[in-house]
Order: sequence, then structure tokens, then C-alpha cells
Amino acid sequence: MSNVVMLYLHGNKFSGSIPWSIGNCSKLEELILSDNQLMGVLPSSLSNLENLTYLQVVNNHLVGRIPWELGNCKSLVGLDLSLNSFNGGLPPSLGNCSSLSGISAVRSNLTGNIPSSFGQLDKLEFLYLAENNFSGKIPAEELFQCELRFLSELQDLELFDNRLAGEIPLSIWKIPSLEQVLVNNNCLSSELPLELKQLKNVSLFNNQFSGVMPPNLGINSSLEELDLTANKFSGEIPLNLCFRKQLRVLNLGFNRFEGSIPSQVGSCSTLWRLILKQNKLTGVLPEFGKNPNLSFMDISMNSIGGAIPPSLGNCINLTSINLSTNKFTGLIPSELGNLAHLETLILSYNNLVGSLPSQLANCTRLVLELGGNLLGGEIPATIGSFENPFYLMNLSNNRLTGKIPVEIGEIKLERLDISHNSLTGSLSPLEDILSLLEVNISYNDFTGAVPEKLLKLLRSSPTSFWGNSGLCVNCLASNGSTCSGNDILQPCARPSSRGNGLSRVQIVMIVLGSIVVLVIISGLLCMLSLSRRSKQKIKISAPEGPSSLLSKVMEATENLNDRYVIGRGAHGTVYKASLGPDEIFAVKKLVNVGTNGASLSMIREIETLGKIRHRNLVKLEDFWLRKDYGLILYQYMQNGSLHDVLHEMNPPPTLEWSVRYNIAIGTAHGLAYLHFDCDPAIVHRDIKPKNILLDSEMEPHIADFGIAKLLDQSSSSTLSISVLGTIGYIAPEIAFTTMRGKESDVYSYGVVLLELITRKMAVDPRFTEDADIVGWVRSLWSNAANINEILDPDLEGELLDSTIKEQVVDVLLVALRCTENDPSKRPTMRDVVKQLLDACPRPHTKLIRRA
Repeated sequence: MSNVVMLYLHGNKFSGSIPWSIGNCSKLEELILSDNQLMGVLPSSLSNLENLTYLQVVNNHLVGRIPWELGNCKSLVGLDLSLNSFNGGLPPSLGNCSSLSGISAVRSNLTGNIPSSFGQLDKLEFLYLAENNFSGKIPAEELFQCELRFLSELQDLELFDNRLAGEIPLSIWKIPSLEQVLVNNNCLSSELPLELKQLKNVSLFNNQFSGVMPPNLGINSSLEELDLTANKFSGEIPLNLCFRKQLRVLNLGFNRFEGSIPSQVGSCSTLWRLILKQNKLTGVLPEFGKNPNLSFMDISMNSIGGAIPPSLGNCINLTSINLSTNKFTGLIPSELGNLAHLETLILSYNNLVGSLPSQLANCTRLVLELGGNLLGGEIPATIGSFENPFYLMNLSNNRLTGKIPVEIGEIKLERLDISHNSLTGSLSPLEDILSLLEVNISYNDFTGAVPEKLLKLLRSSPTSFWGNSGLCVNCLASNGSTCSGNDILQPCARPSSRGNGLSRVQIVMIVLGSIVVLVIISGLLCMLSLSRRSKQKIKISAPEGPSSLLSKVMEATENLNDRYVIGRGAHGTVYKASLGPDEIFAVKKLVNVGTNGASLSMIREIETLGKIRHRNLVKLEDFWLRKDYGLILYQYMQNGSLHDVLHEMNPPPTLEWSVRYNIAIGTAHGLAYLHFDCDPAIVHRDIKPKNILLDSEMEPHIADFGIAKLLDQSSSSTLSISVLGTIGYIAPEIAFTTMRGKESDVYSYGVVLLELITRKMAVDPRFTEDADIVGWVRSLWSNAANINEILDPDLEGELLDSTIKEQVVDVLLVALRCTENDPSKRPTMRDVVKQLLDACPRPHTKLIRRA
């Protein structure tokens, strides 16, 4: 080993500690040990490696202090210690490594101060110390004296998610090469400098900065992203933020800005995301007719008035508009119907009048919130022309009158809120909305019987039917009592049966006979239930009451208010709960857990999650079961699902091949763990991009084990009561048999690989002849074997590198093996992991940068 120059052992399952004898490899220049399961400490014998230029130990389980002796490696150019569990801080001796161009120690449990000796590193280009527990002040005079050429080459400074306090030294802003400063989620203060020079990305989110924004900001800078959210800035928004036509993100929400929104913001053609939420802004909304890139706009909770400009309809890529809680007047512009990609339109709590524009029918799966306005008249019959599905329609707290139009039954709608209006007539039109999951019709003047199809909604949310004295429920009742399970509405009056009805004796006999039968059936069911429970071994039991963590979650979400909903699925609704900058959770609410099927589903999910621990599987934090519903608490994933990143975000984010490959290998690791390292083995049964969540580092985590099936280790397959999964990801053999085993997970995973390569959905109308992505890819590959015809066009530039092109082809071949029609020809997930690792080329970058 004494003659070894480069040692690449990344992406394996090496465990144990790094041997002390590594220090005997005197000629070693590059040591890459990332993505293993190494434990123990970094050996101080590394100091013997005088020729060492690159050291990477990313994503292991290393502990202890980073050795002081590491500073003796004077040839170090790149050092990456990220994703470990060290103690203490970074040794000041690293300041002696004068050749260092990059230091990364993200999420490594580091504490203490940032060493001032780093000021000696005049070749340092980037410093990544985010997501640790660094405290104290950012060193000023010693660290950032650019006039003495200290850190004069620094381009990227990322210190977010720490506990840093004090001011950002003025000398930082003066570094001529600095392009990015990310210090969000600290306790920093001070004011912005008059000039930001070459800075492109500044994020000061969630600190204590104050003062005004420099009036000339934007004229002499190259700003692309500016995030000052959740600080104490005041004054007016500068006029020239977009002077150089490079600004893409402007987030100024939760501050104290006053005055009007500059017209220049409205005409900023490069702007993609605009958040001015919860300030003290007044005036009118500027025209937005020249913003083809604008995708997200949130100007809620200000005092902006006047009419909503029709020119918003020209921003054709808008997906979300929130103008709620302002003072807008006039009509809702019909031009908003031009926004075919619009998914969220929130105009609630303004002074808008008129009716619902029929042109909104062009918007796809719209969340429409118009509550708390002055909208009057009847709900238009043209609502039936809304061919695209709605997720939510909120027309509450307006002045609507008349009956619910029959045409409403023709739309696809999941949630409807028409409460607090003056609507009359019957609820019968609502029973034709087959997709309806939630409804609130409280405080109107509806009359008649609640339709049978709405009784389930009445039982699940009785308060949603309050305030309608003319409503009743058709059911058997005696002595005027309310129906069983309903404390809100009285039973409807029964028509007289005098003359041809049953006698009292007959009625009594029927009732007594029914009671006897019910008692017998109940007894049998209880015996059967006890028998089943005695056979079940539930290793995790729910606490009797909510834990302190769950209590905080309920408080943070206002008892699971709809405004915190981030997703809905077949197994429940998911809410986002923010307890603090470092405490964000996803809480899944499963309803009807008192019924046998739902209860078993929930217990299965809890059992499964409680047993497994793996970095690529979503971790269960807590849970709570009640008779009528249950709560399960998970880690929150900042980047949403792989489906969101691939298909939903607009404009779509750039996904380099290295990021896609890491998602593929991480997901494979997680599935292999479920199949081979759990006892008994676990089959997920619904692998798809929506169930692959991405954290802040784009690391994948497999989610949703609500339909996971525990398999006996002696059998590779198991009988299934029903076919579970999602169209496009279901293995072909499922159509002909009830058997569903590990092979079906492998098939679904292969489909996910194809989506990563092509960025096309599993089922796409463009697959006219082949129906799904598997058939489409196989057809193209068998005819031409040309990867460029299959590949996502965004990756074509990277394929100029022959090494990357070779890896993409290798991954495609793995996907084709996984999606073989014959289950016996598919590889196991262990085989898949090995094949993907074999496809991994030597690192091109000497230091791993953040995804």
C-alpha cells in the first residue's frame, strides 16, 4: 500500500473504523471514502500524508473530534467532512493548509466558533459549514480582510442553519469574487451595505436584520436571487432591483416594508418568484404584462387596493397567485382564465364583487379560494363547463343567493366550502359530484333531506352542516330523537302509514327480534376479534394521549387546519407542522381508524415504520391512535417528492445527471434494505416518484408504507386481497395473478429509473402506440439503440462527456432489466445496487458540492 496514489472506496458498505495504518501510505494523494458506513474517529495518522490533496469522508457515521494534526496536510486542496456526527469544532490548524480551495462540513454536528485562522486561506473558493451548531460571531478582521488578499478568491459562503449571532462584517460584502452568501436561519443582525458588487444570490431569511434597503440596490449588482424573508427591514422597496434584468427570485415577506410596489417589479421580465407577504404595503398592484417567466406570486396580508390588473392573465406560466387579505375591489378578471397552468388562486378576504368568471374553467386542478369577499348573485350554471378537475373551491363568507345549480354535479371537485352565504334549496345537486371528499355548507338556508351520499361527510364533520334549520336526515327515530351518530340535524318527518301499516304488536316483535339477532352477531364478532387480536403481535402501541411533541404539532397546525395541508393520498391527509427552524414535521391523519380495514392499515404502517432504520427510508417520529382517527409523525422533506421535482414545478428545476444518479442509487439502497435486511422481508407495493421524498440535499427517502406487506422470509411472494399500486408502475403479472412479491417492487423501481432518464411520466398521452413509458423506451431502444432519442433534452449537454454518457446507458440497461415482463428475469434489488455502483465513474469533481 505504500505506493498507492489514489484510493477510491466510495459508495460501498464498508463498516468499522478507518485504520491507523492509512498513515503509512506516504504517496497517497486522493482518499475518497464517502457514502459508506464507517464509524469511529478520523485517525490523526492522516497527518503523515504530506502529499494528500483530496480527502472526502462524506455520509458516514464518524464521531469524535476532528484531529488537530489534520492541519499538517499542507497539500490539501479539497476537504469534505459532511454528513457525519463529529464532536467539537473545526481545528484552527486547518488555516495552515494554504492550498485549500474548498472546505465542506455540512450537517456534521459541529459546534464552537468558526476558526479565524481560515483567513490565511487565500486560495479558498467555497466554504460550506451549513446545518451545524456553530455559534458566536463571524470572524471579521482576521477572516475577511480582502485588502490584505485574505480570502480574496472566495466565491460561495454558506453558513445557514447555525446559531451565529452578531453582524455580518462589512468586509465580507467587499470580497470582489463573492457570488453567493447564504446565512439564513441564524441570529444575525445589522443592515445591508450600500452595494452588493458581484453577488448573485443573497439569502438572509429568518434572522434579525433591520434598516432600509439601499435605494440604489440592483443598479450596480448582478442580483439573481434575494431572500430577506422574516427579518425587520422597513422603508420602501427600491425601484431598481431588476435594473440589470437578471433578478429571478425576490422574497421580502414578513418584514415591515411600506409604500407601493414599484412598477419596475411588475415589468421585470426575468422574475420567476415574488413573495411580498405580510408587510405594510399600500397603493395598487402594478401591471404584470411583461413577465413570461413569473410562476409564483404571494402578496397577501398587506393593504393593497384597487382592481386586480387584467394583465396578470399575460403571465402564462403563473402556477400560484395569492392576493388574499388586502383591499382589492372590482371584478375578478376573466383574463385569469388564460393561465392554463394556474393551480392556486387565492383572492379571499378582499372587497371583490361580481360572480365567478367562467373562463377559469381553463385552469387545471385549481385550488380556488374566494371566501370573505362581496361576491353576490347565484352560483352560475356555467360552473358545469369547468371540465378540468378542482381540488378546492371556497366561496364562503360572501353574499351568494339562490339555489345550488344542478350543473355543479358535472364538475370534478374534491373540497367545497360555500358556508356563510344565503343559499337556499336542496343539497341534491351535490350528490352528483362523485369526487367530493369534503364539504362545508354551514350557515345558509338549505332545506330538505341530506342526500344519502353526503351522510358520510355529515358523520365525519357534523359542524360543516350547522346553521341550516331546514335540513334533516332520513332515518328511523323515536320520540323525536336525533339519528344515531348525528347530533346536528333532526330526523325528517315520516309520511303517515295509517290504514295500511303494521300493528304495534308487529312492530314490537320485529324490533325485539332484530335486537336478539344483533346481540348474537355482536357476540360472534367480539369472539372473532379477540381471537384475531390474540394472534397479532404489535410491537408498537399507541400512547393513550398525545405526547408533548404531538401536542406541539396540533398547536402549530391549529388543530390540523386546512391551510397546513401539503398532500392527500389514499391513506390520509398530510399536514406540515413547523415548530421552529430546525423542527419541521409532516403529520399524516388517517380517518376512520375505528373500522377494521383502516385500523389494520394503520397498524401495518406503524409496525413497518417502527421496525426499520435506514437513511433512505422516511423515519417515524411519533404516533397517536384514537377511536375515530390516528396521527403519524414523520420527518419533513424540504424538496417535496421526486414527482414534484420531475413533473410539477414550473419552470422545471435543472437536474444534473449526478443528482439523478444519486436519487437512483439511494432509492435502490432503501428498497434493498426492505427486501433483504428486514426480518421478515418487506414489500412496498407502491413504488413511484410520489412516494420518493427528497430532503434539502436531494437525498431520497422512500415513504408511504401504508400498503406495505410483511412477507414471511421463507416465501418470495404472498397472496394479496386486492391489487395494490399505481397504474404505470404495476408489474404486468399482477393483471393475471394475485401474487405480489419483491419482483413487483423491482419492476416499479425500473419505471422510476426510466422517469429519471427521460423526465416523462409513466403514463403519457404522447405514448400513442405503446401506452406506457416502458413500451415507449423499449421500442426506441430496440430500433435505434440511440440514447439521445430517449434522454431528457436537459441532459444532452452532459453527454458530451463520454464517461457520463456511458453511465447513463448503463443505468438505462438496468431499468430495462428491472422491467422485464418475466419476473424471473428481473434482478434483485441487491443486484440493482451492485449494477448501479459498477456504473459509477471516478469522480470528476475533486470536492463534492451541494446538490
